[in-house]
Amino acid sequence: MPTLRETILSALNTLLQALPATALRGDVLPERVPPEGLLILRDGEPGEPEVTLSPLAYHYQHRAEIEAVVQGADREAAFDTLTASVGAALAADRTLGGLCDWVEAEAPRPVDLPIEGAASLKAAVIPVVLHYSTADPLG
Repeated sequence: MPTLRETILSALNTLLQALPATALRGDVLPERVPPEGLLILRDGEPGEPEVTLSPLAYHYQHRAEIEAVVQGADREAAFDTLTASVGAALAADRTLGGLCDWVEAEAPRPVDLPIEGAASLKAAVIPVVLHYSTADPLG
C-alpha cells in the first residue's frame, strides 16, 4: 500500500499528465523537447514536520518541484502558456481530490539555456508546496 506522500505525488503527477505538455516524473531531460513543452515533476523534500500530540499528527509542508521546459522560435509565449496551464490546474483542485490540506505554487524562476546548433531552451523550476498531515512520518 503506497504511503500518503507517494499517493499525493502520484495525484500531482496525474494532474500534470492532463495538461497539453508532456509530463514526466523524476526523469532526466530528454534529448528533444516536445513542441508543446515538457514538465518534469521532482519529488522534492518533505521538510521537518510540525507535530501535534493529541491526537499524534505530523504536519508537512512538502516542497516538490516542477521543471517546465520549452524550445522553439516562440518560446516566450509557449513558456507563458505552459506555466499558466500549471497554475490553472493547481488552482482548480487545491486539495488534489482531498489528499492535501492545500497546494500552492510559487513563482517560476525562468532561465534561457543556449543549445549548440539548436534553438535555445527556456526553462524554470516551479516550486509547489503540498500541505498535508499524517499520523506516521513513514506511512
